[in-house]
Amino acid sequence: MGSRDRYLKVIYALERTRVADTFIATGAVADVLDVHPSSATEMFAKLESDGLLHYEKYTGVTLTDAGRDRGRALLENSCLIQRFLRDVLEVTDYREEARAIEPVLNADVADRLSLLIDRPPECPDCFDGETGRCSYLDE
Repeated sequence: MGSRDRYLKVIYALERTRVADTFIATGAVADVLDVHPSSATEMFAKLESDGLLHYEKYTGVTLTDAGRDRGRALLENSCLIQRFLRDVLEVTDYREEARAIEPVLNADVADRLSLLIDRPPECPDCFDGETGRCSYLDE
């Protein structure tokens, strides 16, 4: 997962906790990703030119339908990897390991992994954007 995808995944997760029709603040995204707000603003410009989000200076961002679809898919894969590492491989630090694996996981491998775990049907709606964790993984 490149940095563009990291941004989309984070913005998608944060959008799920916002009031409808409001923007996600630049600072909120920067805080989650541990980057400077100016770096976030630069990435927003790139993602906007790709048609994945709308950015308004001093207001923040909101995802387009295409950006939302991509963010949801990225979050699903993240949860899938975490569940596989925790439940099948019994990796203790599964979140950190998942972050290392996400960038190289392709769709075919993700589909195969999903056959090996018991993914809840509401995935990734079980993900809490405020805590950055899946409620099923915090059991």
